[in-house]
Amino acid sequence: MKPITLSVDAMGGDAAPDVVIEGLDLFFSKRSDAHIILHGQTSKLKPALTAKSWADACTLIDHADVVAMDAKPSSALRRSKGTSMWGMIESVKTGEAHAGVSAGNTGALMAMSMMSLRKMPGVHRPGMTAVWPTLKGRSVVLDVGANLDADAEQLVEFAVMGESYARAVFGKEKPTVGLLNIGSEEEKGRDAIKLAAELLRTRDLGIDFKGFVEGNDISSGVVDVVVTDGFTGNVALKTAEGTARLVSTYIRSALSSSLLSKAGAALAASGLRKLKAKLNPSSVNGGVLLGLNGVIVKSHGGTDAEGFATAVNLAADLAQSSYMEEVAAGLNRVAKLGISPENV
Repeated sequence: MKPITLSVDAMGGDAAPDVVIEGLDLFFSKRSDAHIILHGQTSKLKPALTAKSWADACTLIDHADVVAMDAKPSSALRRSKGTSMWGMIESVKTGEAHAGVSAGNTGALMAMSMMSLRKMPGVHRPGMTAVWPTLKGRSVVLDVGANLDADAEQLVEFAVMGESYARAVFGKEKPTVGLLNIGSEEEKGRDAIKLAAELLRTRDLGIDFKGFVEGNDISSGVVDVVVTDGFTGNVALKTAEGTARLVSTYIRSALSSSLLSKAGAALAASGLRKLKAKLNPSSVNGGVLLGLNGVIVKSHGGTDAEGFATAVNLAADLAQSSYMEEVAAGLNRVAKLGISPENV
């Protein structure tokens, strides 16, 4: 594989920069083919890197300002130029880095990325993905927070970008696509969803569209790509994460309630470790901002070191994949067909 350079916002996230440094520890323990451009306050970062074995694979860029996690996107944009988040994005824009990662403010990251990198031709609004564990493996869900609402044309764009992303990342030749709805029947749902379904059914986009899917279908792996608006997708994502933690808590409580249950837990230790790994949100952390002229990965702001390492690893994998070419080809198909609600 080709050597890669990743740009990392060291100051973004609830527990930055400590979690970022710890996450990079885990990342470099598993792969050594990357160089990191680390953006942040060097007075805090230099002491943390002193004893790191991977320090020579890291370039520090000093930025005095940090985007607050509760800052409004408009406010963050006005004072963006001196921040570690802006520096991270600019390294991707100039080509110094193949991909960028931040656990910072989602709205600010989207706004800054759009201003700096610009949208790919044919994209109205970029979407943000989540990789979702399922009974059949993994699926892609988008949008999960970049856009609170989406019209039919944007949902079609999400479908095209998500399908291209799944093909590049999962290696599936023909990923299946579904629209998230309150039922599988054609007459159900909002007008935008029904119109998007009509466009996906009737236009030759080369997509294996399976129609509507419901919330319980996501984890079942009924389709490879689930398309929805950012409000619904974010609620579904946070609900799934909370449910995973709830189940984990219940299991720990049940297996420590008596000597007999503890003995049973010891006998089933191997299987329980596998279950814990599957229920761990950190193992699938990292949402990609699809539709930009550059690869930007958004890590969960409250993630732990393992989760941040997962996001950095995703960025590295994308940098070495055909992801950008796949998405551009999909958007080109939409442009050639002149997809819009008026042309249904």
